[in-house]
Amino acid sequence: MTDLPPYRPPRPLRSGHVQSVLPTLFRRVRVAYRRERLELADGDLLDLDWTGSSDGARVAVVAHGLEGSTDRAYVRGMARALARRGWTVCAWNLRGCSGEPNRLARTYHSGVSDDLDAVVRRVLDRPAPGGSGGRGGQAAGANRGGGARAVAVVGFSLGGNVTLKWLGERGGDVDRRVVGGVGISVPVDLASASAVMERPSRRVYMARFLRSLGDKVADKAARHEGVPDAGPIRGMRSFREFDGHVTAPLHGFDSAEDYWTRASSLPLLGAIRVPTLLVQALDDPFLSPACYPRAEAARNPSLTLLTPEHGGHVGFVERGGEFWSETVTSQFLDAALLPTPRSTTPPGA
Repeated sequence: MTDLPPYRPPRPLRSGHVQSVLPTLFRRVRVAYRRERLELADGDLLDLDWTGSSDGARVAVVAHGLEGSTDRAYVRGMARALARRGWTVCAWNLRGCSGEPNRLARTYHSGVSDDLDAVVRRVLDRPAPGGSGGRGGQAAGANRGGGARAVAVVGFSLGGNVTLKWLGERGGDVDRRVVGGVGISVPVDLASASAVMERPSRRVYMARFLRSLGDKVADKAARHEGVPDAGPIRGMRSFREFDGHVTAPLHGFDSAEDYWTRASSLPLLGAIRVPTLLVQALDDPFLSPACYPRAEAARNPSLTLLTPEHGGHVGFVERGGEFWSETVTSQFLDAALLPTPRSTTPPGA
């Protein structure tokens, strides 16, 4: 892999909390999307937003984080950076996150690798609608070869866990057109990351997440039978409470702990067989020590772990238009396009 530049933020930005909050409040990124609705086998839907090269020969599939969407500045920034380098970008909204409720009672969670699989299959099996027209505009030309010839998967935070889990589940059997993956600020160990978020110093983040999640659950309960009552969410202060009350029963898990165990990507990192980059700032206020998988990266030559001292959660702010995480992701994925032998056996086997 290519040498990746270190992250050296300006002194006022050497705070994990500042890095986590500042871009959310003040960053604005203009990207023209073309929206496509993907119908799923279970009768539900995903909304995909496309931008970048109209060729569609190499496509980056980008997933957002908890209570995010493709309109978040970090997704738009990544889409713009990759599009500038010739990638077609398919940014996908997890169920219920596109501005329109999904059809089923189920929603999204940290382990929905089946939905990512549906998006990747769409990209691989059909001509990709690239182009830079606005939503609802005409589709631009597509790769005449009948689908992408190279696909990369990129995910932020919760979407990063989904992305890494998908890569690990497929291991050496992943489609050979999948050339690389990137996870940024990923809670790869959900149990310990959830414990971190229970600290009093994280209360402002939890309040914001739970308010948004509670509104969605209330709306879903009004439209579907069997959805847990949203009332108790107003008094909650932790993911343990929310996942135990909503996520687990709604998606077939026995408990919050069962959900965290089965949805975490950490146990699957050793099975990844395509070049994959994991970027975790050491001052990320959302991550626990277990979310820095140094041993797994040391054992798996397909996994590169970068742990810059600063960067916060989905931060990595730079002066100017492009953030450091966008630069290193673009450089890593461009290098992943170079032909190299792919390992299909475990390291040391």
